[in-house]
Amino acid sequence: MRGPTLLTYLFTGVAVLLTAARAHVGTAPGKTPRVQTLPSLREQAELLDGWTEERKALIPQLLRKYGVDAWLMSQREYAEDTVFWALKEATQFSARRRTTHLFLADPVGGASSSYSWIENTNVVWEDLRRILATQKPRSIALNTHPEIAFSGGLHAGELDAVVQGVGEEWKDKFVLEPMLGVEVVATMVKSRLPWYQKMMETAWAIIEEGFSEKIIVPGKSTSWDVEWWMREKTQSLNYTTWFQPSVFILTAEGFPAADGSSAAMDDPRAPDHPIQFGDLIHTDFGVSALGLNTDTQHIGYVLYPGESEADVPKGMLEGLKKVNRLQDIVKSNMKIGMTGNEILKAAREQMQSEGIEGKIYCHATGEWGHSAGSVIGMTNLQDKVPVLGDLPLLKNTYYSIELFAEHFVPERNRTIVFPQEEDVYWDEDTNSWEWVYGRQEEMLLIRTPAESGSTAPTEL
Repeated sequence: MRGPTLLTYLFTGVAVLLTAARAHVGTAPGKTPRVQTLPSLREQAELLDGWTEERKALIPQLLRKYGVDAWLMSQREYAEDTVFWALKEATQFSARRRTTHLFLADPVGGASSSYSWIENTNVVWEDLRRILATQKPRSIALNTHPEIAFSGGLHAGELDAVVQGVGEEWKDKFVLEPMLGVEVVATMVKSRLPWYQKMMETAWAIIEEGFSEKIIVPGKSTSWDVEWWMREKTQSLNYTTWFQPSVFILTAEGFPAADGSSAAMDDPRAPDHPIQFGDLIHTDFGVSALGLNTDTQHIGYVLYPGESEADVPKGMLEGLKKVNRLQDIVKSNMKIGMTGNEILKAAREQMQSEGIEGKIYCHATGEWGHSAGSVIGMTNLQDKVPVLGDLPLLKNTYYSIELFAEHFVPERNRTIVFPQEEDVYWDEDTNSWEWVYGRQEEMLLIRTPAESGSTAPTEL
């Protein structure tokens, strides 16, 4: 019964919003994304190490923020703490031997606030005992959280080694402060943003080329063909990715409609289908470089031969506009300091009050594709997310606003899901979340010359 409900909604005041949706060869008004060339590997290393030093400089004040005197991390080669990857040098490809870090909130006697060892003898423990004896920390944080990956990276065997190495006298000083690991990984120093914006523009450019007649031949190209083209294109540009690109045909038989299960949306491998005229297609795609990761979902429509943007079913344009409105709702409810579950509740109440059906499942991104920070819903958890949803929303980080809206498309006589995902960053100047590059407001179009023969069906 969602179809009639949504139709009523369309004709009761929100239609004005929806009629502004358009189709175009691009994705957003005024934007023509282009591939951005990465600097040389040597220059990349210099950038990365500069960003890492900026982040390390923030650790003492984070220790003070959370009332912890010291933070100890230790790992062996190929058994790294999750935080290790945010603190390593660009030319480090793994931990070596035993790699140990100690950070101090307020060192005394002119001591350093950070120490590091790469050692395979007892020297590391002897040094640690001497420093601890001098600094006398009342609390020493260890990353031992059972549920949060960015706060639980200390391996069980290494914990035993730490206790034995520093001595039982320090064992009762060990504490768990999960926000230390979360905030260190989540914090995106300001100097990273220009390159993140270039990476996002590159991701958009690859999507726009992939969702075009240059790559897609209706009736011949399949969804997997486009996926692998995107993967190869990414590699050819010296970027990589953190997940296999997916291409879904949203209008295909068997794709979960709004009144069915959305489990397929969580499937990392979309089913392979031929792409046909009249299909609404969707991609989930990201690029990786410079220790950063993007995450984007856009949609496109396959025009029949000789059709133009004026021929895109209006119901599909209205669906795109509706999911844009849902993006606005979520972004406006992302208040710093609120938990992900509080944001989810507020956003869902507002979307329901506006007659929008759909799901919200947003996450931090940047350092990792699914990075450190509060989670705002999951596809199977729309009331609250245990543990991760209880974390507070932090400033100075990047987030993927990931969601879908349901919309009844009269031309297809069915309710279709319209997924979108765009990354945002926290802007200290405006004190608000801003799109990293933009958001999709216009339908991507795959065009075919009129002589191809197929014609559009009459409206259902």
